[in-house]
Amino acid sequence: MAHGRILPLALAVLATAAVAVASSSFTDSNPIRPVTERAASTLESTVLAALGRTRHALRFARFAVRYGKSYESAAEVRRRFRIFSESLEEVRSTNRKGLSYRLGSCWTFSTTGALEAAYTQATGKNISLSEQQLVDCAGGFNNFGCSGGLPSQAFEYIKYNGGIDTEESYPYKGVNGVCHYKAENAVVQVLDSVNITLNAEDELKNAVGLVRPVSVAFEVIDGFRQYKSGVYTSDHCGTTPDDVNHAVLAVGYGVENGVPYWLIKNSWGADWGENGYFKMEMGKNMCAVATCASYPIVAA
Repeated sequence: MAHGRILPLALAVLATAAVAVASSSFTDSNPIRPVTERAASTLESTVLAALGRTRHALRFARFAVRYGKSYESAAEVRRRFRIFSESLEEVRSTNRKGLSYRLGSCWTFSTTGALEAAYTQATGKNISLSEQQLVDCAGGFNNFGCSGGLPSQAFEYIKYNGGIDTEESYPYKGVNGVCHYKAENAVVQVLDSVNITLNAEDELKNAVGLVRPVSVAFEVIDGFRQYKSGVYTSDHCGTTPDDVNHAVLAVGYGVENGVPYWLIKNSWGADWGENGYFKMEMGKNMCAVATCASYPIVAA
């Protein structure tokens, strides 16, 4: 598959990221900021004042309270609610077809994708690692299973846990469960992880080109799901860590029609985008792609 002028990588990229459950959408992702009861009541009132007191609005308000969201205006509340509703309907539509649509646990696929690439680079062997272990077991490191998390925090969990199991020994179920990690099945140990400097796309480019694929996060907004080809760009997505809501894997970069881009592997299947990949404009911190980037260092 040709992707313009792509910098060759010294390894095969294996898996990546995609996620959530029906109650969790791409639109909002930061389940880390705590809210007091008083702040929660104020937030719920603000959301309902902007949307009206309907069943769907109340569901969204409770979602916003649960994950400590904040909105600067009624217009932003309405925009976020629209995306939330579209995401929920998409999940339900997929479920009605009897298909599996992984949402909310994208951070686990981004994590294992980076780990698998690092392991292949270190050993020359391919491996498939357990996303479900991260869903079930990494909560002590500010991760929230199928409701969100960050690869950087997952790398820390694996480092202090002593390893991560294989997909075969701890298969993916796509729902939160009880931790069943078994040390005897651990095949990859994380020695450390590297966090790319905030907004430093040159540093990110160096890591992707000279080190290995890097876990990144960005903001999915209206229209992104309909991406087919070309270099994605937008004037409407955010550029801060608080805006990101989807974790993926940056595997390369190139230039198309004079526009530099990141080549990124998504987790929505090979029939989405360009065989499961997409290109995002480079050099503008597009959709906050350079705000939450990290990669692991694994034991050989």
